[in-house]
Amino acid sequence: MSNVIPILLLLTLCSACSQHRDIKAFTTDGCSAFPDGTFNHKTLWLACCSAHDVAYWQGGTYQQRLDADQQLRACVAQVGEEEIAQLMLAGVRVGGTPYLPTPFRWGYGWPYPRGYKELSEQELQQVEAGHPDH
Repeated sequence: MSNVIPILLLLTLCSACSQHRDIKAFTTDGCSAFPDGTFNHKTLWLACCSAHDVAYWQGGTYQQRLDADQQLRACVAQVGEEEIAQLMLAGVRVGGTPYLPTPFRWGYGWPYPRGYKELSEQELQQVEAGHPDH
């Protein structure tokens, strides 16, 4: 009988670990702690940051994060700000890690910690439902 209690406790903990975890509704803070544009054009690369936030909100694999960061760099460079694009790339590569509980981390829509993980079919459905453009 004394062996039953630890087994029941373990089963309870395992079932709690496997419970469904929902994504929060999409939010964006623009370019996070970085300006959204220049003094003369205050929102010059804001659309780049907002698109980048969609990727960071939903998270995924390491390669998906790298791709999202490169797309941010390319977008900002396309508006004529190559130096800013390189600076932003360095910032998101360091500051966007999924291993810090920041509100702008990779996969910030999911409960912390998530890390790098491919989205399941069920999670992809949640992403579709939780983003206003879908």
